[in-house]
Amino acid sequence: MTYFSRTKLHSDNYLIKKASAKVAISFLFLVCFFSFHLHAVAQPRNSTIRLGSSLTPTTTGKSAWLSPSGLYGFGFYPQGNGYGVGVFLAGVPQRTVVWTANRDAPPVPRTASLVLTTDGRLILQSPPRRDVYIVTDASQKIAAASMLDTGNFVVFNSDEDIIWQSFQYPTTSILQGQHLSAGMELFSSVSETDQSTGIFRLKMQHDGNLVQYPVDTPDTAPYSYWSSFTDGKGDNVSLNLDNDGHLYMLNSTGFNIKDLNTGGYDDTNRTIYLMKIDSDGIFRLYSYRLDRNGNRSVIWSSTSDKCAPKGLCGLNGYCVDVDREANCICLPGFAPVIEGNFTAGCERNFSSDSCKSDDGTIQYTIQAAENTVWEDNGYSEVTSTTREECDTACYEDCNCEAAMFNDGKCTKQRLPLRYGRRDLSNSNIALIKVGIYSSINEPRKHADEPKDGNGKVHTDILIIGLSLIGFAIMVLVISGALILCSRVFRYKRFSTDSNIRLCEIVAPISFSFAEIVAMTDNFQEEIGKGSFGTVFKGTVMLNGLTKVVAVKRLDNISNQGEREFQNEMRIIGKI
Repeated sequence: MTYFSRTKLHSDNYLIKKASAKVAISFLFLVCFFSFHLHAVAQPRNSTIRLGSSLTPTTTGKSAWLSPSGLYGFGFYPQGNGYGVGVFLAGVPQRTVVWTANRDAPPVPRTASLVLTTDGRLILQSPPRRDVYIVTDASQKIAAASMLDTGNFVVFNSDEDIIWQSFQYPTTSILQGQHLSAGMELFSSVSETDQSTGIFRLKMQHDGNLVQYPVDTPDTAPYSYWSSFTDGKGDNVSLNLDNDGHLYMLNSTGFNIKDLNTGGYDDTNRTIYLMKIDSDGIFRLYSYRLDRNGNRSVIWSSTSDKCAPKGLCGLNGYCVDVDREANCICLPGFAPVIEGNFTAGCERNFSSDSCKSDDGTIQYTIQAAENTVWEDNGYSEVTSTTREECDTACYEDCNCEAAMFNDGKCTKQRLPLRYGRRDLSNSNIALIKVGIYSSINEPRKHADEPKDGNGKVHTDILIIGLSLIGFAIMVLVISGALILCSRVFRYKRFSTDSNIRLCEIVAPISFSFAEIVAMTDNFQEEIGKGSFGTVFKGTVMLNGLTKVVAVKRLDNISNQGEREFQNEMRIIGKI
């Protein structure tokens, strides 16, 4: 009996536990169902981009496909005088571009369109240009696409598998949940408004080191300007960014080998974080507040020295730190290639066709840029010298365009010089060979010795030349005035002497000009032309009879024409 009661009690307990488990499972199912339902309701419609969908950059049309929350957008953004295509932050007032497609292609006009074609191609159409593929390496045909709330733009095949995603091809930025794998690089943009490839890069090297370089340089230490100093940590080290702003590096086993920024910031939906290599060559970690103001803050940067990026001031320019801001200055005798664009570098403002003039005198002077450091590409070294001897060595060498002098060591250089910056702790002096003509027109801020007498000589020559030119112009004006007066005088003398006396030698009678006009009816009927005039038909009353006469009128007023006319009259009178 006791056994039966215990068995029954055990059976009842089992039934109670089983019923409780069913209730718990049912409750969990209901919670999951309602959570899924609420999540589905929260999703905006048409978050999936279907075949046949298209975008245009005009404000009246649909210019971007947004993520479900509207935080990110994929589509057109303003670029120069047209538009580019990429992923950008659409949920904050500052529309920051985080990924760019075909970034070095020219901007497209407002008539362009972005199309997910019915045959599974994502292309940019801009007639009369050829179609440009946005997704070029998808292994299969595209069946659909989506802009995710993570900032990742993805495309799917017909089985709804991801076959391509923008996170695999970063351009300037790393977003939350994204990583930069070994061998991958980020490239800066030209500027905040021009997303074309700039002049700096950040590379996750296969040796585990994260390094910054100028573009088009070897991956070697002399060209780097920032490093994580994690070389030797393995082949599969990656750079990662978490939702709380934690920026760190993991090796292939998932072990954290270095924290660049420890994070621990707001990881709610009110703030997002992104890492970006900026156009000035520094990569920074930003936070964006997802509120009405959309404030952006820098919470970490690779360096605070804005002159650290090599090549910031272009060729023949060097960077000077002024109140923690980068200021670019050209070498003596040089001027900016593009005013306002310091990365374009500097060019000579004098001619350098020949090292020496015809009489063998050197046409250059040496000017200095002190406490500046440069890439050393010397072709000849002069040891155990003074600065004056280094000046002279470059001054007398036609192949020498510059020289570096530091602690008794003189190295001759050829232009252009690059990666220049001022470093007050470094005693290096850049000695630049400058044409003497350039020193007349510009202040010698970097010269360390007074100007010699050549400038005064050339100023005197310039004054004499201008005086001779002015005198020649004055002579030409006076000569022209005399010639004009002479011609006017001859014309007046001839026109006022109407009674030309020919009757003293020949028979013809002289007439006044008014009588000739009357007899030819104001020179109406032309009957021929002579050497110096035109012959007209006329009538005249002589001795009560009307006579038909020929009247010749001179066309040109000249002494020769007058003499010829008189000779002609004498000959006619003798017939």
